Amino acid sequence: MKMKKLVSVLLCIMLAAAMVTGCGSSDAGSGTGDKKTKETKETGEEKTADPEEYQVVMVVKQSDSWFDDMATGVEQLKKDTGLNVSVQVPETGDAASQISIMEDLIAQGVDAICVVPNDPEALVPTIEKARESGIVVVTHEAPGIAGDVDLDVEAFVNEEFGQLFGEKLASAMDGKGKYAGFVGGLTMETHMAWYKAAVAYIEENYPDMECVSKEPYEDGNSIDGAHDKALEILKAYPDIKGFFDCSAQGGGICETLQEKNKTDDIKVVSLALPSMSATYLEDGSMAAGLAWRPADAGYATCYAAYLLASGQKVETGTDLKITGYEEMEVKDGVAYGNAPLEFSSDNINDYNF
Repeated sequence: MKMKKLVSVLLCIMLAAAMVTGCGSSDAGSGTGDKKTKETKETGEEKTADPEEYQVVMVVKQSDSWFDDMATGVEQLKKDTGLNVSVQVPETGDAASQISIMEDLIAQGVDAICVVPNDPEALVPTIEKARESGIVVVTHEAPGIAGDVDLDVEAFVNEEFGQLFGEKLASAMDGKGKYAGFVGGLTMETHMAWYKAAVAYIEENYPDMECVSKEPYEDGNSIDGAHDKALEILKAYPDIKGFFDCSAQGGGICETLQEKNKTDDIKVVSLALPSMSATYLEDGSMAAGLAWRPADAGYATCYAAYLLASGQKVETGTDLKITGYEEMEVKDGVAYGNAPLEFSSDNINDYNF
């Protein structure tokens, strides 16, 4: 009897162990698999994530030709990779409109938000909210808040680009005379960086040139704003010899000079798209235009956001798959490309954007 009882006990123990093992195998087959799939997207254990699985949205500054071109680059990225990427355009060119769009995107739970801030500091609380929600945030034209985002993507080192404004203006003015500088707005970080670098370069190298103001003038990122402000400056400084504009609205200055028959006497250098500046360069009212291709910047920024959202890295040497951004240099949270463009009457017709 004791032997039978012992055998019965052993059989029960074996049966119970088999049941436990079976249950464990079932859990491993379903729950772990699901967890692995989730972790792949969240932590990037796999480096070949399908772009179609990720939603990336670019929030631009405003509606104009510059950002229309950026949208073409974003659309090209979608065609090239299948990435679920799109562009959102604020109703007005200010931080409040951008914040409103970003709040909606946070509520939607997109994978990544890219933004070209009108006022970088004003966007920081919303950026923090997005990142706390697990959304990757990548900026363009905002290296000053690189510590608050996952990455900032720049077409070049901004101080070097700013020096180009100073070089071109000094050359056009033969290194002599009074000049004024414009930005879109005093809160626009890259505009201010270019302005300061240009003025510093001129002060160091051209002692016979004089800036007429301690701070840049604002054109409000509009042709009319540049036109009206240039008119005011001409009245205040009738002997002025040059202007440079760090927003892409220098055509407004050129129009003022045309109206006043001053195009031979006063030189203009501006951030400019070929489509916006060709006429002024060809008729001589603009001495030089500087830019980078907005389409390429949009492409590179959104592709970088996808890489980070899918758990991949953007580091020195990373290829963002578009001209000028093939071998990025990453430093202190900023990824620098090498994509400056210089326009003159001689080469302006070589470009079609």
